[in-house]
Amino acid sequence: MTAAVTFSDVRKVYPDGTRAVTDLDLRIEPAELMVIVGPSGCGKTTTLRMTAGLEEISQGEIRIGDKVVNTLDPRERDVAMVFQNYALYPNMSVFDNLAFPLHARGISKTEIRRRVERTARLLELDGLLKRKPRALSGGQRQRVAMGRAIVREPQVFLMDEPLSNLDTRLRSEMRAEITGLQRELGVTTMYVTHDQLEAMTMGTRIAVLRDGLLQQCGPPQTLYDAPDNLFVATFLGSPAMSLLRCRVERERDAIVCVLGGQRLSVMDNPSMPGLIGYADREVVVGLRSEHLSEADGNAPNGSRLRGRIRLTELLGAEQLVRVELPVAPPAVEAQGRSSGMAEVTARVAPHAHVAAGELIELAVNTAHIHFFDPTTDHAIR
Repeated sequence: MTAAVTFSDVRKVYPDGTRAVTDLDLRIEPAELMVIVGPSGCGKTTTLRMTAGLEEISQGEIRIGDKVVNTLDPRERDVAMVFQNYALYPNMSVFDNLAFPLHARGISKTEIRRRVERTARLLELDGLLKRKPRALSGGQRQRVAMGRAIVREPQVFLMDEPLSNLDTRLRSEMRAEITGLQRELGVTTMYVTHDQLEAMTMGTRIAVLRDGLLQQCGPPQTLYDAPDNLFVATFLGSPAMSLLRCRVERERDAIVCVLGGQRLSVMDNPSMPGLIGYADREVVVGLRSEHLSEADGNAPNGSRLRGRIRLTELLGAEQLVRVELPVAPPAVEAQGRSSGMAEVTARVAPHAHVAAGELIELAVNTAHIHFFDPTTDHAIR
């Protein structure tokens, strides 16, 4: 059995006045894997702990299924939590670690053995049931921690950065395993992380938090392709979206983006209707690396930018080229450069002859330029 989780106008304010979560309205559908993502201190773990009953809410309502759980004890909420530190009992075997939450609920020994053995097979732990946690690898310990949640057969899984203690290779493997298991089990899952790669690859939907406020919620590709604001645009994606300052001008029926002494035509951009209202004003331009490439003779004049290479990074299948442009950077924290130049990152072929200090001409896919209001940070559409 699985259930939806619904937050209605939920707020958390600590006694010292710190506001961790503000007016959260969010619904996680039954059997959905919702990833809650954001930087440290954004309120994502507090949201998870309020769901579990480990933090009291200051305002609003949390429902699991049809039941309001605001005042329910954690044991009454039918949720299971997986922590980043595994929280295994070191002196117990894997079998006993898995069985512990069932003993606490007074379940029969026969049923406990059935559930533990089924869960162990599911997680490929059936050959390790007699071992103690110290005899397990990091990935095996994480599987035991997950198994202890699965064996309870709860309505909701709550996962708080469960992969943060694993190395890069194991994290990649466990991402796939957790996603596959969640689909197989069909249990509603809230998964908290600060890692945007985990969010993009695992979530049915992503909820992005910043300073306790929900910024945007939707399928990963939707947030990547159509971010609502500058924060979401720059938080999701690796390398991060490049930002430039541009002046919008109208030329007859066309819209032109003026970047210093360079001009980009944006006739084919879906933001063009909104840009018309910004004629003769400055906006913030966002460019993703996959929409910038080394220009060839086929690139039209209205879709080129010229700059000087600051750095190249060979990644095997491609190169990332960081290019300084004679364009003023936007007044956005951590985006400005002391030289007064803005920087963009382009993707080029792995064998392209590019080097730091050289001039380069970039082709811009103008249909995929993002535009933002410099005052509100909201996307222009």
